[in-house]
Amino acid sequence: MAQRPHGGRGRRPGDHADHSLGHELLLPRGGFVFLGFTVALLAMGVVSNAVGRAIDRHGGRAVMTLGTVLVSIGLFALSQVRSEAGYLVVWAFLGLGMRLCLYDAAFAALVQVAPSRGRKAISYLTLFGAFASSVFWVVGHALEEHLGWRQTLVVFALINLAVCLPLHWFGLARRESDRSSGPAGGPVASPDGPPLQGTTRSIAIALFALIMSLNGFVFGVISVQLVPLLEAAGLATAAAVWVASLKGVAQFGGRVVEIVFARNLRAISVGRIAMGVLPPALALLLMGTGSLPLVVAFTLLMGASQGVITIVRGAVPLALFGAQGYGAVLGLIATPVLVVNAAAPTVFAWIVDRWGWRPGRVSLLVGCSAAWLAMELMSRWYERQRAAVATVGRPPAPVQAARVQ
Repeated sequence: MAQRPHGGRGRRPGDHADHSLGHELLLPRGGFVFLGFTVALLAMGVVSNAVGRAIDRHGGRAVMTLGTVLVSIGLFALSQVRSEAGYLVVWAFLGLGMRLCLYDAAFAALVQVAPSRGRKAISYLTLFGAFASSVFWVVGHALEEHLGWRQTLVVFALINLAVCLPLHWFGLARRESDRSSGPAGGPVASPDGPPLQGTTRSIAIALFALIMSLNGFVFGVISVQLVPLLEAAGLATAAAVWVASLKGVAQFGGRVVEIVFARNLRAISVGRIAMGVLPPALALLLMGTGSLPLVVAFTLLMGASQGVITIVRGAVPLALFGAQGYGAVLGLIATPVLVVNAAAPTVFAWIVDRWGWRPGRVSLLVGCSAAWLAMELMSRWYERQRAAVATVGRPPAPVQAARVQ
């Protein structure tokens, strides 16, 4: 299970592993270690569209199984790497494998398996996925201390082959029965109406890709720089690490709330709520310098928002564009998002180096506010499109014949 590294100032769990890796490879600076993950994200962005089409053509089962094999090979290769160039090449290879078997591929595979329950399946997948980083961060840290980072990667490669490979091959072989479908085995009617078509569909894809890219800048930074952000807000390193660990709890809590209380809301409404939570959360961080309660509140709200937005990333395209060609749509949307994710930490570091932490935090507030505003505008535009389609499709009212005297 791939995890984002948490870069930052001060000591945190796993720092000594990064240091030992960089020292062993004779890398010029510690930041180069994290450059590998940036390369992987860029590789994921490059192949994203093609992978989405492959899922629609060959099925999520075959693609995710292949991805698991490639990730296992990549992890083993990374455990043997001895040079900087080899390190980056292996991460590019891992990026290909990760795009074949992480969230976007899994969302498309689940929709193929159970199209009438696609949103519910996506929600439950992300709910259990919230444990991935919290569990494997601890497991990886313990293994690295006892075995070293090279053997830890070999263990992770074997776990992928022994656990994930059969789950993908056998678990995704099933298909939804006709009894789970709509009348006469047809698709279940969606509360969001029929899928968008033609120019309207293309506009909606572009708008949603823009929204997720703006949001991707914010979470691309937070995923890597959360601990330094909290330190810059006045927390000691130990306190910053502790508060940052609450993000995973908040992600889980946000997804539970979505499953229990928001399952009857339309996907785009859930997206509006999740996007709307983030600007106030960033405002708390701006105002909360030196205040532990405000910084904790920021972390919890931000984590809950991020947890639900992961669901939104899969549920909104399913609601707007339907299950047909869903993999290709996700691949198209993910391409700019992954590129922004890769560039965001570097751009943010440049802003902080040039102008300081406060302007850096303001840039995050501007980014998430723009994402929220774009989501609101898209929602209103979408409602107008639905109303226009409903008006065109409504049968004309019967005209009462004039009474003949």
